[in-house]
Amino acid sequence: MTEPITDPTTASNALARTGADLLCETLLAHGVDHCFANPGTSEMHFVAALDRQPRMRCVLGLAEGVVTGMADGYARMAERAACTLLHTGPGLANGLANLHNARRAHSPIVNIVGDHATDHLAYDAPLTSDIDSLARPMSHWVARSPSADGLGRLAATAVHEAHRPPGGIATLILAADHSWSSTAAAVPAPLPPPVPLPPDDSALAQAAAALKRGPGTVLLLAGRALRAEGLAIAARIAACTGARLLAPQANARVERGLGRVMIDRVPYVVDKALAMLKETTGLVLVGAKAPVGFFAYPGKPGSMLPAGCEVITAARPEEDGLAALHELAARVGAGSAADAAGAGADSAARPFFAARRELPLPSGALTAAAVAQAVVALLPDEAIVCDESVSSGREFFPMSWHAAPHDYLQITGGAIGLGIPLATGAAIAAPGRKVVALQADGSAMYTLQGLWTQARERLDVVTVIFSNRRYAILHGEYVQTGAGVPGANAKRLFDLEDPALDWVALARGLGVAAERTGTAERFNAVLAAALAQDQPFLIEAAI
Repeated sequence: MTEPITDPTTASNALARTGADLLCETLLAHGVDHCFANPGTSEMHFVAALDRQPRMRCVLGLAEGVVTGMADGYARMAERAACTLLHTGPGLANGLANLHNARRAHSPIVNIVGDHATDHLAYDAPLTSDIDSLARPMSHWVARSPSADGLGRLAATAVHEAHRPPGGIATLILAADHSWSSTAAAVPAPLPPPVPLPPDDSALAQAAAALKRGPGTVLLLAGRALRAEGLAIAARIAACTGARLLAPQANARVERGLGRVMIDRVPYVVDKALAMLKETTGLVLVGAKAPVGFFAYPGKPGSMLPAGCEVITAARPEEDGLAALHELAARVGAGSAADAAGAGADSAARPFFAARRELPLPSGALTAAAVAQAVVALLPDEAIVCDESVSSGREFFPMSWHAAPHDYLQITGGAIGLGIPLATGAAIAAPGRKVVALQADGSAMYTLQGLWTQARERLDVVTVIFSNRRYAILHGEYVQTGAGVPGANAKRLFDLEDPALDWVALARGLGVAAERTGTAERFNAVLAAALAQDQPFLIEAAI
């Protein structure tokens, strides 16, 4: 039985343990110790509960898209959920674009969305909205608080659902009166951790048969299969069978660089993707979906596969992709589960592994390719690269085979505005590792407030702005869709000039040191200096 605090605005923190305390205690007991937040009045008692829990790291984002993007970046590197704290339906709605990206990345996130007190909903106050309907399209699980006493069990379920393989978005809607009401309910014990489902034996048999048919088969990897262990096993399979290794166009996290497998992606551009896959007779999926066009284009197919290509799902995203690769390796004669993970330079898979290739620092005009070459040449060991460079960064991924070992994170759902928050969350999850954000200028404007959080949290992030002063990708898409050549009105919708964005002023105004570079030589020097320090820094690359 709960007892509401009569006047929550004046109640002392010491008067009663509240439903918000139970919620916060349960999150901590179940391994959620980071809260990315932009709170409002309905969430004040949850904020008070956070105040009583020094083990919970609270990180403020100045816009909800920053909050949800940080939670995504954190989850990808920490491999566990953080919680967000969002203010009613409009606050959640402001963060939905980056929850869409997180959903596509299978990032575990627990959203705490405050709502009015239950007896206040009838008044239809200005912030009243259908939070459930806003949450469902971007959430795998949605529930409302039943009472102060019920918040512990509900929070435990939310954390469990967020971690259900392959990872998902759990949204808990917290009524203000359940937050401020007192409770003596105990923190529930953690539920058994969810584990991936085993791959289907008949699917593995079909996949192994396809791989044995040789060069016409593509092994398409996603999820955990794109880490070093999975890639090494896949390289042995490819070396044994002649199958081709590929990754989807967009991936949550790939381990790349020297000593790791040089896997390419399906291209974004439809004509290039069709050309890459035109000889494919069989496609074996491990955690991936069959490749399709990012958009529909007049006169072009939606599927990137040739007619008659057989598609076999060896492991779905919710299944154990590593176990599937081990089993496929054994079935095609590429080694046992014991030795597959040890594949390396001395194995038959050696040609698949990146070797050092000296890349000179670029000189002369500063182009997108020069920026990519400099980053590859100077990237420190075990850096994290967060890529939302869009069309400007297409040179980086293939070139980065020869960079120092690093993790590569990218935008997964196509909703721009992820890059700066993604890098911020990744830096919080992996202190001690340098984070390099490759960021297009247009999409950076969606969530540039994340730079302020980097400054406040003293995060080791170098942001490189590809400053071409336009939505360059839209110029290309205009032509690709058959709309013709952009005229005056179209250019006014695509170009970021008159006035031009001043990224040095914007960054400094948010507390981040910055410099503009206009030549490759100056970019090299500024990047080297920025990588040598451990504070946030922004480089505007005028390309």
